[in-house]
Amino acid sequence: MASMRDWLKGPDSKVGRVVVVHCKAGKGRSGTAACSYLISEEGWVVEDALLRFTTRRMRSGFGAGVSIPSQLRWVRYVDTWTKHRKLYLERQVEVVEVHVWGLRDGVKVAVEGYIDEGRTIKNFHTFHRHERTNVDGNELDSTIACAANHDDSLPLSDTTAQPDGVQQQDGSNTIEVGAAAVIFRPSQPIVLPTNDINIDFERRNKAAYGWTMVTSVAHVWFNAFFEGHGPENNGIADPDGVFEIAWDGMDGIKGSARKGTKAFDRLTVVWRVVDDGEKGGTELPLIITEPKEGEPVPETAAADWKTAGHSNLAAIGKDLGLRTESPVSVGVSKASSLRSSGSSPLAKEEDHLVGVKSHGADGEELVELHQQGPLRGGEQSTVIASPLDLGIPKVASPGPKS
Repeated sequence: MASMRDWLKGPDSKVGRVVVVHCKAGKGRSGTAACSYLISEEGWVVEDALLRFTTRRMRSGFGAGVSIPSQLRWVRYVDTWTKHRKLYLERQVEVVEVHVWGLRDGVKVAVEGYIDEGRTIKNFHTFHRHERTNVDGNELDSTIACAANHDDSLPLSDTTAQPDGVQQQDGSNTIEVGAAAVIFRPSQPIVLPTNDINIDFERRNKAAYGWTMVTSVAHVWFNAFFEGHGPENNGIADPDGVFEIAWDGMDGIKGSARKGTKAFDRLTVVWRVVDDGEKGGTELPLIITEPKEGEPVPETAAADWKTAGHSNLAAIGKDLGLRTESPVSVGVSKASSLRSSGSSPLAKEEDHLVGVKSHGADGEELVELHQQGPLRGGEQSTVIASPLDLGIPKVASPGPKS
């Protein structure tokens, strides 16, 4: 935000400068950045910033510009940050437990976070069967407070009934029976280097002839500093907390609302801050403030998306459909781990640009016109024109509310 502000309004700025913001479709991540600038540097309210971006970026009838729940959550984080001195405290956070109501069978649950200054998403832990305990749904609600306080005496094994499960060919029992209430408690501490936490879900069902079917893909990002009311308390955020979300509020595949069949009803993540003196803690909290005009603005290096085996590529390619089966992670869930197959009918890349406006150098909207007659080879030609060329008047958008 400070870099954009200095470029547009700093002492060395020039008239006519623009900031170019881009992502794959110029919609979700670009919209999050653009709205965050309007809120933090221009004083816009959240609703006006989101509406302006939608009006300028999306065609009528194609929904909001910023629509992914986690991105909308971050826009509101920026609003809170702006209203409270723009102070941020980076901390190491431990995911103590993950509680899931109505968990369906065959669901893999993983904890992810950022490393390498935010350039890489790392899988810190994938829960295995021995880390799960089925409980009564009412009892699951009563365990949250104890878990947030890191109470290892939580009497799960003594007071909860363990269902028989489904007998597998190898003789083991799965605990993913129907719609169960489940506590995931890691055997080793899951410590993330930043406040940013992602809980990732993938549901798989076995199919015939060495294939498995991915029927659900969903995830959710949240930030423990903002969820712990850090900005409101002058940077002193809660040392622990509980983040809760329902299935309908989860992010879908490739930035869409598409998640497949329902994998659970409700999710709760119990987290706590790790002090540098604790086991797993390696760094002191880092205080981050926005640089003032004229001060150097720290910049991160660009991510290397061409590196072979880059961990971000797997997350980008997640989709529903048939996959080939692999026995590598058989203990993760009822179905074995999956390896993508190019023969999947759903592996085709989605058209992320549907509904997104194109603009010319002067900000005018460009409209695609298709000729009636085919060109050589039977292809239709496409002519790009602006509304002004078509006799459509250009209408100025309203400014922010005062």
